[in-house]
Amino acid sequence: MEKTTKILLSEKEMPTKWYNIMADMPNKPMPPLNPKTRKPITPEDLAPIFPMELIKQEASTERYIDIPEEVLDLYKTYRPSPIIRAYELEKSLGTKSKIYYKHEGLSYAGSHKANTAIPQAYYNKMEGVKKITTETGAGQWGSALSYACQHFGIDLEVYMVRISYDQKPFRKMMMNIYNANVYPSPSNRTEAGRKILEQHPDSPGSLGIAISEAMEIAAKNPDTKYSLGSVLNHVLLHQTIIGEEAILQMEKAGELPDVVIGCFGGGSNFSGIAFPFLRLNLKEGKNIRLKTIEPASCPKLTRGKFMYDFGDTAGMTPLLPMYTLGHNFIPAEIHAGGLRYHGAGVLASQLLKDGLIEATAKYQTECFEAGIQFARTEGVIPAPESTYAIAGAIDEARQADKEGVSKTILFNLSGHGHLDLASYEKYLSGKLQDHELTNAEIETSLAEIS
Repeated sequence: MEKTTKILLSEKEMPTKWYNIMADMPNKPMPPLNPKTRKPITPEDLAPIFPMELIKQEASTERYIDIPEEVLDLYKTYRPSPIIRAYELEKSLGTKSKIYYKHEGLSYAGSHKANTAIPQAYYNKMEGVKKITTETGAGQWGSALSYACQHFGIDLEVYMVRISYDQKPFRKMMMNIYNANVYPSPSNRTEAGRKILEQHPDSPGSLGIAISEAMEIAAKNPDTKYSLGSVLNHVLLHQTIIGEEAILQMEKAGELPDVVIGCFGGGSNFSGIAFPFLRLNLKEGKNIRLKTIEPASCPKLTRGKFMYDFGDTAGMTPLLPMYTLGHNFIPAEIHAGGLRYHGAGVLASQLLKDGLIEATAKYQTECFEAGIQFARTEGVIPAPESTYAIAGAIDEARQADKEGVSKTILFNLSGHGHLDLASYEKYLSGKLQDHELTNAEIETSLAEIS
């Protein structure tokens, strides 16, 4: 039989609807709460921050939501993305299992983040919005939204987590090329930023702080909206284009995955590939394992607490029912900046609580080791975030071999690491360190939540 390495879809085969897991969840999440009244959030509460169409998607329980034609047209510059059989990685592992990866690093931003940046910019344009503020960790989200806003004629202001701003100058340059203004966070431009700097002048920043700054600017300016790159329901909805394509591609390969894996920060790339496969479990009785891999230095799913908490440090966002380490938690300065977030998205949190998905935590040195092995066998240098998914896939293959079985493993390669070479240099020179997060640190952070 002829060997097939890439499983492709034509543009005509690309899905035209996003999948909404809310329709099929056995237990719907508790509602977000207004931070001032502590009552369930209303569309009117969110209207100053988000365009109404995104607010509707946030609360929707419809199973499928149509992707607008303008969004599909821009998607087609990089979608459908390929699924690739990792033959060389399999060979280097000596495994009997089959390993596939969905390559989301082929977009203009080099990551999956474009899948939600494009529709978010589009819906803002349709509402006449002239300016958007946002945060970014490692810079993939900021890069993705910068081009989308430029395409739709919207000004963009980006607050980039300070440690990533310093570690990844070329991500900032990408955003500047796409005509966005980028500021290190915490900054002196906002009340939230100034407060942090007064207490911690050398703060490395966090996604929670950067969200506070971006939201503050949007809330104070009636001509400005805010955009988020992960966590919220409508963001995860847009990412399901990944899994919808992957189901069609695995059908072409004559395979059904035994396990689907994604790294985990706020939940967008894991949810994007996993939720459509979870539908097969819930509606068709399939038994596909859905596994998240998060940093041991920011382990909200594996060591956090399920409770209402703010999505940002200053307490400006709605209170969300989620697994959290506390909104004041400042993660260690790992190079997977996109995974340095204190909380997990509401949908993923509820699904984990119900035992419908799994979570594992890993240290960054083990993940970089897996990323190097993947690069040397498959030729793709992965983003630091994606190395966590690779490490998870390797674990699954090794465990299957111990059990004497062959598994079909699918993971989401959420982005390439071409702008992250400084982190690889640090790993190769032996300077990359792991952070041992103590129970006391977690307890202290959680104790600060009222």
